[in-house]
Amino acid sequence: MLKNLLSVCVLIALGIMMTTNAIGQCETWTGSPDEGAITDAHTIYRGHMKSDELDSALEFWKTAYEAAPAADGGRDFHYTDGIKIYKHKLKNATTDAEKQECVDMVLKLYDEAMACFESGAIKMKIPAKERIAYLQGRKAYDMYYDLRTPYSLTFPALEKAIELGGMNTEYIVLAPYADVATYQFSNDNMDNVKAREIYNKINEIADHNIKSNEKYGAYYKQAKESALGSFAPFESQVFDCAYFVGKLEPAYRADPDNPAVIKETIQTLKRQGCDSSEALVAELEGKYAQYANEENAKRKAEYEASNPNIMARKMKEAGDYAGAIAKYNEAISAESDPSKQSLYYYQIGQIYGKQKQFSNAMSAAKKAADLRPDWGKPHMLMGDLYVGNSSKCGDVIKQKCVYIAAIGKYRKAKSIDSEVADKANEKISRYSSSKYRLSAEDKEQAFMAGMKEGSTVNLSCIGTSVKLKF
Repeated sequence: MLKNLLSVCVLIALGIMMTTNAIGQCETWTGSPDEGAITDAHTIYRGHMKSDELDSALEFWKTAYEAAPAADGGRDFHYTDGIKIYKHKLKNATTDAEKQECVDMVLKLYDEAMACFESGAIKMKIPAKERIAYLQGRKAYDMYYDLRTPYSLTFPALEKAIELGGMNTEYIVLAPYADVATYQFSNDNMDNVKAREIYNKINEIADHNIKSNEKYGAYYKQAKESALGSFAPFESQVFDCAYFVGKLEPAYRADPDNPAVIKETIQTLKRQGCDSSEALVAELEGKYAQYANEENAKRKAEYEASNPNIMARKMKEAGDYAGAIAKYNEAISAESDPSKQSLYYYQIGQIYGKQKQFSNAMSAAKKAADLRPDWGKPHMLMGDLYVGNSSKCGDVIKQKCVYIAAIGKYRKAKSIDSEVADKANEKISRYSSSKYRLSAEDKEQAFMAGMKEGSTVNLSCIGTSVKLKF
C-alpha cells in the first residue's frame, strides 16, 4: 500500500515538474495547486535523510526541490539537503563527468540558496545576512575540502566568506583561507601586502572568538594555529623587521619585565631578520640574557636537588669525597631500581678505596655486587682492594695469599660479566706471575710455620681466607 502511494506521489510530482519549468528558483509550495503532492515528496525524502538513506532520498528530493526550491519560504532545506545528497554522490562517483556534475550541482544549490535569502524569498528567524554569510563560508569550505575546485576559484569564494562573515566567520574557513592564500603567494599570484592583510584578518577573527566565543573559542584557537602554520614557511618573505617591531613593541612596553613576553618578542623579531642594530632587539637581548642566567642557575639547582647522583658525580670529580658519598647515599635512598643503587654503591666503594678506607670500601662493593649479581665491576673493585691492602697482612706468605684472594675475585668477575673479561684476564696474568706466587722457598717457610698445601689461611686483614697453594 505504502509502495503504491509513493509511486503515485512520484508520478504526480513528475507531472508537476513538467508544468513548472518556468517557475523561479525561489518558488515555494505555498498556494500551489499541487502543494499536497510537493509536501508529501518533501516529507518522504526528509524521512530518508533522517535515516541517512541519501541514495533513496534523491528522487523524492528532486521532486520537492524542482517544484518548490524554497519549500514553504521559511526554510532552506531543499538547498542544504540537496548539497548533502550531491556531496554524497560525489564520493561514490566513478567517472570525471559524474564528479563534475555533482560539483556543479553543489555550487548551484549554494548560489541559489543565497540568492533566495538576498531577495527575501526565504525568511528565517536568523537574519538573512547571517545566513548568507554562513552559506558562503560552507560553500568555500566545501570547495576546498570536498569539491576540490581549483584554487583560482576557491580563493575568491573564501575571500567573500570572510567579507560577509566578518568577526562571525566560522572557524572552519580560517585554515583553508590561510592555506590557499599562502599557495597563491608562493606562486606569485599575490604580493606580500595582500598576504599580510589576510594574515592579520585571520588573527583578528580568531582572537576575537577565542576571547568572546564561549562555545567555539577552542576551535578558533585550533584554526588559528593551523593558519599560522600555513604562513610560517613564508614569514620572512611576507613580513619585515620594521613591521614586527611596530607590531610587538606595544605589547612588550605594556609588560616589560615579563620573561615570557621578552622571550617571545625577541624570538619573533630574530626570526624576521632583526639583529642587534635594532634598538628594541639590543634592549631585549640584555634583559633576556640576565633572565636566562638567573633561570638557568635556578633550574640547575632544582635539577641537582632532584638528582643527587648528578651532584655526587660532580663532587667526586672535584675531590669533595665526603660530599660525594653523602649525595650517593641520598641517591640510594631515593632510588628503587636495584641496578642504579648498585652503581651508586660501586661509586662509594671507589671513593673509599681512594681514601684507603678498606673496610668501608669493601662494604660498599659487596652491596653493589649483591644488588646486581650479573655485574662484574664490583668484584673487580674487591680484587683491587685486596691487592691495595696486601702490605697490611703481615709476613710474605700472607701477603702473597692476598693475591690468591684477588685472583679469585677477578675470576668471579669475568665469569658473570663478559664486558670485564679482558681487564680481569690482564690482572689475573699479572698477579699469577712469579713475583706474586708462593714459591718453593715460601713453601719451606710455611712448613716451618705449621702450614701446608691445601690448608686454610685466615686473612683477617682483608676479611677473608684462602686455601694455601704453592
